[in-house]
Amino acid sequence: MKNVKRTATAVALTASALLVSACSSGVTPATTQNAADGKPTGNKENWPKKTPTTGLTKNLTLPLEAYMASYEDQVIIEEAADDLQQSCMKDYGIDLTLPQAGANPPPSDNDANIERRYGISDRAEAEKYGYELPPALREHTEQTMRDLSGVEVEVLTGHTKPEAPTAAEAGQPIAGPAQGVKPARAEYNGKALKHGGCIGWSKDRLGVKEADPVVVAQLAGDSLTESMKDDKVIKATAAWSSCMAGKGHAGLADPYNAMDQGVTADGEPTKESIALAVDDIDCKEQTDLVKTWFGVESAIQNRQIADHQSQLTAVKEQHGTEVAAARKQMTASPR
Repeated sequence: MKNVKRTATAVALTASALLVSACSSGVTPATTQNAADGKPTGNKENWPKKTPTTGLTKNLTLPLEAYMASYEDQVIIEEAADDLQQSCMKDYGIDLTLPQAGANPPPSDNDANIERRYGISDRAEAEKYGYELPPALREHTEQTMRDLSGVEVEVLTGHTKPEAPTAAEAGQPIAGPAQGVKPARAEYNGKALKHGGCIGWSKDRLGVKEADPVVVAQLAGDSLTESMKDDKVIKATAAWSSCMAGKGHAGLADPYNAMDQGVTADGEPTKESIALAVDDIDCKEQTDLVKTWFGVESAIQNRQIADHQSQLTAVKEQHGTEVAAARKQMTASPR
């Protein structure tokens, strides 16, 4: 299996990247509407299920998922942070509406990405979309926010507005987006600015700590890598590969190869990609690949949990503290 480490880590971290992308910029989403059509955003019907309800991974939950943040909890924390930040800005005489949390859900509820961890797993979806995501998950709700003035950025972030990147001279590094950032002014409208701006203040109020956001996902990446080297998984994967060859798909070493081959350039399924996807899942079912792989990886993760129990417990407790504070904030705040 070539590039095992790269593939395993990528699969394990895909959902993580999607989950944190909304808040990584430092400006978290808030309640608004899609300006294009006036429809409320954040349709929960499109949110991923906590545990798959269909396909070969139906009802499967890896041990490390107990320590992963769910998408719903991520949104709750973002909403509470939005609420606090907008209230904070208003105290300085600044009206600000941030984009809504939960408007663009990821395909998986948490970092495990269990639905596609061992390749595609849902035959009904494969029959319609091949290796592509369902249309509802490929759509992106655009939410625009007005450009903030320099002082508004200072109040919100605690630092000055980044300068626009400039063209680099020959041999010089390209300027980053945070070029020229300096500490914010001391006060605005007669009020002292908060440490870290309104964003920093909202994190303090919610007890959010700047911990490594991918510590659990990294363990999950390691468990996937290790599981792929297990004799049971190697044997089951070889059986899957032989099954695929028998259906006319020779040369596929593992389900990730099939995904690479089946994903189309324009994101639209073709007759060929759908046929490949259906055969892929049928061979997984015939060889019991998913069940075998899941069982091996579950055992590995149980060992990981035992080896890192104190660290994982701290992560889970910290996340619980943040979610509880976020729920309390949203209960207390009029919507």
